[in-house]
Amino acid sequence: MKTLAKAAAIAIGLITVSAPLAAEAQSRRDGREWRQDRRDDRRDYRRDNRQDQREWRQDRRNSRPPARPPAGRHSPPPRVDRWDRGNPNWWRGRPEFRSYSGPRRGYYFAPSYGYYRVEPRYYGYRWQRGHTLPSAYRSYHVRDPYFYGLRPAPRGYRWVHANNDIVLIALASGLIADIVLNVY
Repeated sequence: MKTLAKAAAIAIGLITVSAPLAAEAQSRRDGREWRQDRRDDRRDYRRDNRQDQREWRQDRRNSRPPARPPAGRHSPPPRVDRWDRGNPNWWRGRPEFRSYSGPRRGYYFAPSYGYYRVEPRYYGYRWQRGHTLPSAYRSYHVRDPYFYGLRPAPRGYRWVHANNDIVLIALASGLIADIVLNVY
């Protein structure tokens, strides 16, 4: 009986020691499974969230208006590469005329420069060969003479915007050597 009692005591001792260890192992396994489930849930949430964002962006792209207006009566006029005296709207769509809104009393307009104030005595003045262009108006030079079909200015001369005319002036004196009338 002694062996049986010893065996029983050892069995009870093993059970008492191993039961908490087994429970602890079970709880560890449950903890690992729980953490793995949480990771899976987070991964699924991120994947679903990314998919929702993609769908939202795609919906935004599809709901935007077209980048260019359709061709028709509201489309901008075609850009002209040369000045056309027979077309009164040749200047429309050119970047240097962006701020042009037609004639304004008391002002001249120079493409790429904008409107500039004019002394009252020169407003509406008809420039002629042999006259002198005042020094205040000599700085509005023509940036692209080729566009207007002008010959290159000779040495010591420059093409200048004056009212809606283009005049060729001597740089030293401002003497007008040539005129192109009513450009715009």
